[in-house]
Amino acid sequence: MTEESCDVLVLGIGNILWADEGFGVRCVEELDRRWAFPAGVRVMDGGTQGLYLVHDVRAAKRLIVFDAIDYGEEPGTLKLVRDGEVPKFTGAKKMSLHQTGFQDVLSAADLLGGAPAEMLLIGVQAEVLEDYGGSLTDSVRAQVEPALRVALDQLAAWGFPAEERTAPAEGVLHGSLSLSHYEGGRPSAEDACRIGDARFLPSGA
Repeated sequence: MTEESCDVLVLGIGNILWADEGFGVRCVEELDRRWAFPAGVRVMDGGTQGLYLVHDVRAAKRLIVFDAIDYGEEPGTLKLVRDGEVPKFTGAKKMSLHQTGFQDVLSAADLLGGAPAEMLLIGVQAEVLEDYGGSLTDSVRAQVEPALRVALDQLAAWGFPAEERTAPAEGVLHGSLSLSHYEGGRPSAEDACRIGDARFLPSGA
């Protein structure tokens, strides 16, 4: 697997089909849509790739991660975790809501030669997960802008100031997966399929 080295990897992880699980991906989508970055900064939708992200993480000198977390806080609580505070090993408090926690990715990166020297996790406490085809709840959506500001400030502090685009870009997501299309095509609560969004269910379900 080819590694794309970079000074800073800005990574959003999560599953946009499960409501607040999509927080991380929606953050990098909005970040890339509105801001341009200097050479050396890579903005990436990590989705639910799990351990497949190890090589990308290893290739970065610094790392910013957006993710939905579970710390038992009030829904929508923004939490920042830095450097050595980021759990890396099995048995640490699970920070990611995904089947493969991000601490597992960092642990694997260490085993393969080292995780980034500096890291920042920007996490938000999820409110709703069991809504297949759902979007971000209001409490979590309200933290997207503050989360972006934290990331932009950190990038500037590392010497990589962003420049606001004169016109919004397509972003890292496009087509039916972009937030506007995803939400615009969702049926009302009254018309929605009771087991999820019919657009993403197998034919005949």
